[in-house]
Amino acid sequence: MTGTINRQLQPVEVFSLFSSGDIALFQAGSHYRLYEKMGAHTMEFEGVRGTYFAVWAPDAAFVAVMGDFNDWDHYSHTLYPRWDRSGIWEGFIAGVEEGEMYKYFIRSNSGEELRKGDPYAFYWELRPKTASIVRRLDHTWKDKKWMKERRSRNSLNSPYSVYEVHLGSWRKPDSNDEESFYSYTEIAAMLVPYVKEMGFTHVELMPVTEHPFDGSWGYQQAGYYAPTSRYGTPQDFMEMIEAFHLADIGVILDWVPSHFPYDAHGLFRFDGSHVYEYADMRKGFHPDWNSYIFNYARSEVRSFLLSNAIFWLDKFHADGLRVDAIASMIHLDYSRERGAWEPNILGGNENLEAISFLKKLNETVYALFPDVQTIAEDSTSHFGVSRPTFMGGLGFGMKWMMGWMNDTLDYFKKDPIHRKWYQNDLTFSVVYAFGENYMLPLSHDEVVHGKSPLIYKMPGDEWQKFANLRLLYGYMMTHPGTKLLFMGGEFGQTSEWNYKQELDWHLLQYAPHKRLQDFVKDLNRLYTSSTALYEQQFDAAGFEWIVVNDYDNCILAYTRKGKADKDVLLVVMNMTPVPREQYPVGIPVGSGHWEEVINSDDPKYYGSGVVNTGLLKAVKQFYNGREYVLPLRLPPLGITVLRWTE
Repeated sequence: MTGTINRQLQPVEVFSLFSSGDIALFQAGSHYRLYEKMGAHTMEFEGVRGTYFAVWAPDAAFVAVMGDFNDWDHYSHTLYPRWDRSGIWEGFIAGVEEGEMYKYFIRSNSGEELRKGDPYAFYWELRPKTASIVRRLDHTWKDKKWMKERRSRNSLNSPYSVYEVHLGSWRKPDSNDEESFYSYTEIAAMLVPYVKEMGFTHVELMPVTEHPFDGSWGYQQAGYYAPTSRYGTPQDFMEMIEAFHLADIGVILDWVPSHFPYDAHGLFRFDGSHVYEYADMRKGFHPDWNSYIFNYARSEVRSFLLSNAIFWLDKFHADGLRVDAIASMIHLDYSRERGAWEPNILGGNENLEAISFLKKLNETVYALFPDVQTIAEDSTSHFGVSRPTFMGGLGFGMKWMMGWMNDTLDYFKKDPIHRKWYQNDLTFSVVYAFGENYMLPLSHDEVVHGKSPLIYKMPGDEWQKFANLRLLYGYMMTHPGTKLLFMGGEFGQTSEWNYKQELDWHLLQYAPHKRLQDFVKDLNRLYTSSTALYEQQFDAAGFEWIVVNDYDNCILAYTRKGKADKDVLLVVMNMTPVPREQYPVGIPVGSGHWEEVINSDDPKYYGSGVVNTGLLKAVKQFYNGREYVLPLRLPPLGITVLRWTE
């Protein structure tokens, strides 16, 4: 789109999409639809087609739009500062249409000259190029049925089993070429039926917003309002989400309001001053990720982030946001040595501005979209992360149960001969399981940076490794809380996740991997079809210990309960490779029968066949504080789940 120099002669018209009310909300940190005002918007003004541009650069002395339409001239298309001292520069440029590439040329008050992408751009050039692209977000959605019914799919008393995916490495056209990617359309054609077949209720996409460096996995973002062009256009991404919805699968987006990189075209020192980040690097720089932290005390930054969260729910019909790195946001001393941080005005280590922002975020999201969920990735014991703000909480719908993940993996890494000394690693989680609305995560973070894939965290020979992993998954799916599993874990990926390569799909030609995949599929079916596993997944009334003190045999048993009196599942786990015959389990009900509904040792899952067949009846015998006993075959390194029937 060069050779159009004549358009340089067309002046920038003074025109605004902002009302005085918009400015007031923007400056109060309460504007949640800035994407309708800021950025580049094609339109007709006084009978002339063109594009309206608006950018916030409060410390700029001069701002112009440069692009292919003016041969990247710095001075021909100047924006005008608003009279209200809001720091917004704006203007209408005739003839600029959809598809034009552009940047902002900014001269700061100190004389520094910068060339920045648009923080509110809906589309960007494919990296390593860094220009923003004028783009409309028109799309005719076909997911009306899903949107109307999704409240029941996303509610806290519904099954919620999440498959976490990195779009660039789930599959690749050429697994040896890290630069090869399937498009959103191609990925959807493969991923949607796979997630449906596996029985997951939701998919969580690792960050899809535009980011300059593949190795950041999307967590170092430059284009907060644009799905990455690596896989196609914004409309292609919309159609992908729509395809999930048409298959009755929810879509959660990984959202990163905690930090951003220092790339020259990005948010860092946007107008030559600290616009989006704290000026004090004790608060504004993140030592772990070599990135910069949003200034949550600045109202305009709060509006930027608040609008961004709403943007993905509004324009892209996302069903939830998994909010990254909450611990780093709310703690001033996160990853900082003594003296490298400053206490808040109350003398504590909490970032009060960040806490205030997160409360505002959740209040706004649930007011506008009561049928979605916000999910906090938080590794701390901060009070009430998933409790309402009126109770003093942060207002999230759910919180990742990082303690459960760490304790559980530590336990399963141990040789079974030593496990009897560490039963507390498995039982302790129930002590605090109902203090928050917990999601149990086995995420990407557990299979990178030398941590090894899940299958190789398990001890023993090949058979024992797979038996242990099936046991782990059975425990996760029957433990209170919602579930999340990272891609590849469902079939026992044997290498650490590498964003440059696709998953090891060839492993499915081998029985242990294929049958593990079948087991995960059946676990999802059990979870989603059993009200006892999800109706009270955040309520202590839905859980009861049956066997918790048989340390020598490493046996645990518990019941999961639905709201109906007779809706009960019995879960029994044997954490040793020694099968147990006629193992007595004291149970609270004597009448009726028990039927095994899943057993990880079933031969169809690559097990040894220690299963319970037919209808089982309890024997009247006082045992372990209960009046009836159910003798069971307990599989080696296995889990059995039984349903009570009259």
